[in-house]
Amino acid sequence: MSWFQACPDVTSWGGVLRREHQVATPQWRDEVGPVLREARARKLDILASGARRSYGDSGLNPDGALVNMTGLDRVLSFDPGTAILRAEGGVTFDTLIRLFLPRGFFLPVTPGTRFVTLAGAIANDVHGKNHHGHGTLSRWVRAIGLIRSDGTLHELTPEQEPELFAATLGGLGLTGIIAWADVELMPVSSAVMDVETVSFSSLEAFFDLAQESERDFDYTVAWVDCLAAGKALGRGTFSRANHALDGGLDVAAGRDGRRLAVPMDFPGFVFNRHTVRAFNRVCYSNGRRKAGRGRVPLSRFFYPLDAIENWNRMYGARGMYQYQSVVPVSVQREATRAMLQAISDSGQGSFLAVLKTFGGLRSAGMLSFPFEGTTLALDFPNRGDETLKLMARLDAIVAEAGGRLYPAKDGRMSGAMFRAGYPDWERFAVHVDPHFSSHFWRRVAGLEKACV
Repeated sequence: MSWFQACPDVTSWGGVLRREHQVATPQWRDEVGPVLREARARKLDILASGARRSYGDSGLNPDGALVNMTGLDRVLSFDPGTAILRAEGGVTFDTLIRLFLPRGFFLPVTPGTRFVTLAGAIANDVHGKNHHGHGTLSRWVRAIGLIRSDGTLHELTPEQEPELFAATLGGLGLTGIIAWADVELMPVSSAVMDVETVSFSSLEAFFDLAQESERDFDYTVAWVDCLAAGKALGRGTFSRANHALDGGLDVAAGRDGRRLAVPMDFPGFVFNRHTVRAFNRVCYSNGRRKAGRGRVPLSRFFYPLDAIENWNRMYGARGMYQYQSVVPVSVQREATRAMLQAISDSGQGSFLAVLKTFGGLRSAGMLSFPFEGTTLALDFPNRGDETLKLMARLDAIVAEAGGRLYPAKDGRMSGAMFRAGYPDWERFAVHVDPHFSSHFWRRVAGLEKACV
C-alpha cells in the first residue's frame, strides 16, 4: 500500500499554477518516517504542505511529493507562567485563537489570515501589522522539532544547531518537516480592538502618519488607492490600533458574524480598470466618512478577508498574482512613489493594496523578508503578458532601490532578483535537505530540474 495518491489539480492560493502532485496525509508523527522512506524510494522530491495559503509556488512541488501535515494539529503543552506553547506544525492559527484567547493569550505576530498553519507561518517567517514593535514570528519561536528526509528528528534552538535553526525560520519548508514548535504567546486583556481610522490624501501624508502612529499604537497599516494620480497619488485610509484593556475574552466577541462564501470563479471581465477604479473611489470615500475612533472585533481588524470564504475565486479561473516588496528606509518615499506611479499609469490597479512601514527589529531567519523600510502588497488579476510586464517594471524599481520580494507571495520573480535580494541564500542552501524541493526553489536557485 502506498502512502501517496495522485492529485491532478493542486494549486496555491493565487491559483495561477495548477499541476499534479503525489500527496500523502499522515495523521500521527510516527507515520511521517514511512512516508519519507517511500518518497525517497520512489525518487520523489519532498515538500511539507499545510493550508496552502501561499500565493505563488513556494508551497508547490509539481511532479514531486507533498506531505500534507494538517492532520498533525495537536497542542502538546502550554505553560501559562512563561506563555510558551508547544504545538504540532499542522495546527492552525484559528485553532490557537479559539483555544488560547479565552485564557488571555494571543499570537505575538499574525499575518492577514488566521487560516494558516503554525509550521507554514514559521517556514515563511510571517509578519503582521505590529512589525515595528514585535518584528517577525521568528523572534518568538523558541524551539523547533525538525524531521529531515532520513527520518531523524532534530531539536533546534538558537543555541542547539543554530545555523539549521536560522535556516528553518523563513526557510520555505526546504530544510525538512516542522513537526512541532515552541512559540511564546502574548498576554491580552480582551478580544476586541481599540481602532482609529484616519483618511490621508497623499503618499507624503501616509509617511507622516506612519511615523507619528508608531509611538502610541501597537498595530499600523494602510489601504491605498493605487489608481489615484497627480496630487492624490498614494491616498488612502490608515488604521492604527491597540488591544482594548477591557471588553471580555469571549472568542465570539473577537469574531465578526457569519462568513460569506464565493461559490464559483468570477468571470474574467469583472475586475477591469473601470470596476477597480470605481471600487477604490468608493473605499476612499467610505474611509473619509468613517474616520474616527471605535471598537471592533479582533477578527475584523486582523483578518477582514477571512469573512469571505474562498475570496480568491473572485479573480477568476486564471487566478491572481500577489506582488509584495520592501524597499529600504533611505529611499522608501521615492521608490514607493515610483511604484504607485507605474501602477496608476498602467491602469492595472488592485482593490487590495496594502502599505506599511517595517521597523528595525531584525528577523532571525536567513531568508526572512522584512527589513527596515516600506512594504507594498497588491493583488493583480492574471492577464498574462500585460500583468507580467507591469510586475517587471515594478521589479526594476525595487531592484534599483535595493529592495526585495516576498517568496511567500511570489510566483514569477527571476533567480537573479531573488539572489540579489537575499544575499544569505548560499549560506541557506547548505542547509536545504537534499531530498526536499519546491517549484519556487528550483526556479530561483537555477537548478537543473526547474519546472515550467
